[in-house]
Amino acid sequence: MSMLTPASEVILRHADEFTGSRVLLAGDIQDPLAAQLSAQSVYVSTSQYHQWQALRVPLGDRAAFALTVSPEAAAQCDTLIYFWPKSKQEALFQLTQIFSCLPVGSNIFIVGENRSGVRSAEKMTEPFTALRKIDSARRCGLYYGELTTPAHFALKEWIGSYTAEGTQIVTLPGVFSQDNIDVGSALLLESLNQAVTGSLLDIACGSGVIATVLAKRNPGLTLTLSDVSAAALEAGRETLARNQLEGRVIASDVYSDISDRYDWIVANPPFHDGLNTSYSAAQRLISGAKARLNRGGKLCIVANAFLPYPDLLDSTFGQHKVLAQTGKFKVYLATNA
Repeated sequence: MSMLTPASEVILRHADEFTGSRVLLAGDIQDPLAAQLSAQSVYVSTSQYHQWQALRVPLGDRAAFALTVSPEAAAQCDTLIYFWPKSKQEALFQLTQIFSCLPVGSNIFIVGENRSGVRSAEKMTEPFTALRKIDSARRCGLYYGELTTPAHFALKEWIGSYTAEGTQIVTLPGVFSQDNIDVGSALLLESLNQAVTGSLLDIACGSGVIATVLAKRNPGLTLTLSDVSAAALEAGRETLARNQLEGRVIASDVYSDISDRYDWIVANPPFHDGLNTSYSAAQRLISGAKARLNRGGKLCIVANAFLPYPDLLDSTFGQHKVLAQTGKFKVYLATNA
């Protein structure tokens, strides 16, 4: 079975286009295509920490984990291969930033699964390039153009915010629940009405709404926020700053870069990786929680009610409680006895 996504397989149908090119790969990178592509040079910039972890071994310093593409790196490239994400706003954010530092005249290839909304690439990029569809296969579309007009990009212009319990929450394109607090996180906060003290780890923190609201309720709570998304980490840092809170904000694929123990672990864990359904992160979060909790420490998560987490909680902790449930969500609490 191929390790490549359908989008990457479409790119390889045009492999001859890249042999003499200085290629920049960016966007929703989900596989090791960058390590297999034959080109004059290949540089990868990903905003997903777990994808960077997989690519740093074969590519070394030719792979970067960052919210935005390094202008210095982009300036050395003449071809962009961009993998379309599921969020159109994230695509516009990323492409605008890349088009602000990629040399005019560069070749632009944009590829994505049709279900991702890649068809909107032509209209979205009209101010910068005249894209045309050059291939359709594996339920994907591939678009090509040349960069004719550089973009203006200023990060501050993309930052948004909303309030939750009177607390200002900062967001960026691509961060989960960008416009307001999501129903699941709101249910967790509503149901967690006991004192939350000591140290707290918010995994898959997104904008940091859960940790920040709990810290505002419980002064003195020591915070650590983690996520794989560079946009989420940036939003989380800014959320803490705007609320005059201190805390560590670190990139980690669940517990990959976390060695401390905590009194609380809270999460609204994702069950998608890009467009694909994946329970891996939530399963690793639950099964590894005991090793990251102090004695008497608690794990509190919210999840869609249909997801198969109760048995995993029981096999890990020996018990769990349901703090709240609706027709769609359940809030689980388990204690490291």
